[in-house]
Amino acid sequence: MEDHELKMEFDELLPLRDVVFNSLRQGILEGELKPGERLMEVHLAKKLGVSRTPIREAIRMLELEGLVTMVPRRGAEVAMISADDMRDVLEVRRSLDSLAVILACERIDEDEKERLKNAESDFEDAIKTKNATLIAQADVKFHDIILAASKNKRLLQMVNNLAERVYRYRLEYVKDEKNHEKLISEHHLIMDNIFSGNREEAKRAIEVHIDNQEKNIIKQLSEEGR
Repeated sequence: MEDHELKMEFDELLPLRDVVFNSLRQGILEGELKPGERLMEVHLAKKLGVSRTPIREAIRMLELEGLVTMVPRRGAEVAMISADDMRDVLEVRRSLDSLAVILACERIDEDEKERLKNAESDFEDAIKTKNATLIAQADVKFHDIILAASKNKRLLQMVNNLAERVYRYRLEYVKDEKNHEKLISEHHLIMDNIFSGNREEAKRAIEVHIDNQEKNIIKQLSEEGR
């Protein structure tokens, strides 16, 4: 197992297993812990300065999220990014985000419009850094404001249940700098149609946005033989 720069941010309000869980999850989502890599309890316990018990508990939690798989005679491994899983996740996201933009067209208020403009500006600033993690986080912020503007708590809950899986694919997508200008233009189209209340065009724009992500990642996986 490789030596990693895993970050532990202790919080006295959280159980140790949750602190370890957050650290390992961040390592997986940001690519520090790579797909297919074994998660060896002894090594991770030594690296994070904890006992094996919170490591074991955190790994079980990651397995429930689909970020870790248990392999016979090998133990825990970082889940591979597969085309089938990615397609399943993005199909659901496509439907949920389509509903979110339709509702946002009807329900967005002036404060949310201003916040969305600022989020897009922050996204463009993040693009300039070429830091995939910052870009992905700024993209999440942009979409979260649209989701909040839908004013639908159940929809918010459903999207949040997919958040970690979606983030992983989002991060893969923004690593390719060739997609950056396209992402900016797609964001503008989505935003403009929400502001004008054009439900059909906003829905079409978000669907194209997600379809382009799916096509690009499938191409990446194919080139990598996954």
